[in-house]
Amino acid sequence: MSELAVEFAGEWFRPDSEGVFEIGREGDLELDDNPYLHRRFLQLTHTSGLWWLGNVGNRLSATVCDAAGGVQSWLSPGTSLPIVFPSTSIVFTAGPTTYELLARLTPAPYAEIHTEDPKGGATTIGMIPFTVSQRQLVVSLCEPMLRRDGTGLSEIPSSAEAAARLGWTTTRFNRKLDNVCEKLDRVGVKGLRGSTGGLATNRRARLVEYAVASRLVTAEDLPLLDLQGEPGE
Repeated sequence: MSELAVEFAGEWFRPDSEGVFEIGREGDLELDDNPYLHRRFLQLTHTSGLWWLGNVGNRLSATVCDAAGGVQSWLSPGTSLPIVFPSTSIVFTAGPTTYELLARLTPAPYAEIHTEDPKGGATTIGMIPFTVSQRQLVVSLCEPMLRRDGTGLSEIPSSAEAAARLGWTTTRFNRKLDNVCEKLDRVGVKGLRGSTGGLATNRRARLVEYAVASRLVTAEDLPLLDLQGEPGE
């Protein structure tokens, strides 16, 4: 039987295959006292030879991705999925705070596939190109998570804070945020568009979850924050 270990902020937890391992404001893995976080949000169970991650909350969703960023799922309330990769990243946001956990499975039924990152110019996801300035925007929102060493929690910058970090106006920042979210929504990234068809109000949080979990941006992209001018407009 595969053994599962979960890491958060440098601390490791080992769920019992005979029980239910609960993650949230309370439970086996108590994240913090964030009032926006469910008391019990995620559950890990072992059934039919597989470990399963279930969302038992009624409001929050989680982004679940293999550590290489190649396979990603959006775990909405009331759903579950199997943990099958050697390393799985679990990212979610409650209020202004984003959390990242790492699950390690030994042995794992599936192997991670690593691909080379594109060099220079634009980053392409699902045949959608991103200009340098659009990548700057994503990095500015993800900066606290990218500078953090390992898993844990971090605060997502407001649009005004991220715009100031780049030396942009808030209007310019929000316009580019709309463009980035629309591009990702067109290639099937969930959670960036509201139920009425407009962009979701929490799209900054969802964008950060997706970008970090899928490795759309990494710590190697942080120098983009110091670029001046209007590259790649």
